[in-house]
Amino acid sequence: MAPHAEGGAGAGEGGGGSIANGGSNRRGDDLFVVDSPNVKYTDDAILSRYTYRTTSVARDGATGRYVATPRATAYDFKVDRRVPRTGVLLVGWGGNNGTTVTAGLLANRRGLVWETREGPRAANYYGSVVMGSTMKLGTDAATARDVNVPFHGVLPMVHPDDLVVGGWDISRMNLADAMDRAAVLEPGLKALVRKEMAALVPLPSIYYPDFIAANQEDRADNVLPGNKACMAHVEKIRQDIRDFKAANNLDKVIVQWTANTERYADVIAGVNDTADNLLRAIEAGHPEVSPSTVFAVACILEGAPFVNGSPQNTFVPGAVALAEREGAFVGGDDFKSGQTKMKSALVDFLISAGIRLTSIASYNHLGNNDGRNLSSQRQFRSKEISKSNVVDDMVEANSVLYKPGEHPDHTVVIKYLPAVGDNKRALDEYYAEIFLGGHQTISIFNVCEDSLLASPLIIDLVLVAEMMTRIQWRRAPTEATSDSDPEPAYKGFHSVLSVLSYMLKAPLTPPGTPVVNALAKQRAALTNIFRACVGLEPESDMTLEHKLF
Repeated sequence: MAPHAEGGAGAGEGGGGSIANGGSNRRGDDLFVVDSPNVKYTDDAILSRYTYRTTSVARDGATGRYVATPRATAYDFKVDRRVPRTGVLLVGWGGNNGTTVTAGLLANRRGLVWETREGPRAANYYGSVVMGSTMKLGTDAATARDVNVPFHGVLPMVHPDDLVVGGWDISRMNLADAMDRAAVLEPGLKALVRKEMAALVPLPSIYYPDFIAANQEDRADNVLPGNKACMAHVEKIRQDIRDFKAANNLDKVIVQWTANTERYADVIAGVNDTADNLLRAIEAGHPEVSPSTVFAVACILEGAPFVNGSPQNTFVPGAVALAEREGAFVGGDDFKSGQTKMKSALVDFLISAGIRLTSIASYNHLGNNDGRNLSSQRQFRSKEISKSNVVDDMVEANSVLYKPGEHPDHTVVIKYLPAVGDNKRALDEYYAEIFLGGHQTISIFNVCEDSLLASPLIIDLVLVAEMMTRIQWRRAPTEATSDSDPEPAYKGFHSVLSVLSYMLKAPLTPPGTPVVNALAKQRAALTNIFRACVGLEPESDMTLEHKLF
């Protein structure tokens, strides 16, 4: 099915557009069935009962010893099997990530092959957890070998080929020209998608100069009137979402911030600390309300899940409170694609191996527009915070290696060098103490095509966020429950989608809950929630069947 350009949100105003196809309505959950009395399939839903087993720990005041008590809680999960027609609106659609995602979806949908200096290359979804990885289902009864299935086939998920894409940008450049400006894709691929990309022009966005670097001003020729927060901007974004949804006959729209890094907004009592204060601050045009927060508020009020892919504090306390009040989904912050993903995996490995990491030095240079924007100190500070906190929970988890409050020295440097373009250079040195006063130094030089790593994560975030809108849960009725008692109602997950953490540097979690940055734990959480939804226990990897004879 070849995509086509069609009038999208705002097309009647001379802007906008989308890429779309007819949609396959593919179910996507027919790879296996679960044979269990705890799982039931209907035409519209998967119903499962799952026993969640944890260990509660308390310290005995008399002895000082820990007392560990196993706990088991039964939950019912209900997964809507009906795959909706879904659209995604990208803030910063004309940037490196937005143009790369759009061209990539076109290429995959059409099964394109193009020539490069290294020979032909074909469209794929490499780098996507959902589309490019597998999950262990269990053990083959005949061969005792692991059976792995595509992650995308565990639950009835939207296929990225079926996504309808549109978005906003402060630049009115069409996506073909913006794709050339980004200098990410091979000429052969660009030639094959140029016609469709040229028909796509972003909707006007909001532009508050104080929040992004001054060097971005020359791009800002596609902006809504006004240079500070206002309810008119909130309502215009909401209308754009409604128009996009109606023009493309969509059931759901996911919105994602892929635009420039903003400076941190000051969190001020009476301004952005509560939902009502934040709404009043927007009405009053308070200077500490950022563009990304205005987009978040608009999406929350419109009921469209919003994911922040940049490091700024978009979700000030008032925004999170508003999402909780409205029952809307939000997730963030900052795509975890290259250096930080390596760091979270390596630090987890070193500390889990009992090696005392004492310093981490991270240096980056890149030449894309993200690097240009980050050459401003206030914007760099947002990135520095998101990249620096990724080891905290791993350090705190090991009281043998680190005393309370102790942590490795950690520095992050980012420099803008236009010549390297989107091919970011990341240099890391890890310095650690080992046995009997010895030391270990690990140096990594990582050259990564930034947007080609980030774009699959954008797709993953859309697919998982949409899936979470179709999963409901409740505490399972107990044996003591009377037949005359009404069954407890199903409800959705918490508004803050911490399940998205694997794809994000600075994971947003519900207020008062711990942040998990360890990559293996994040992946396990995502995998095991999906398993629970089909009534399967977490895979323990103990393989006792091979060890006990």
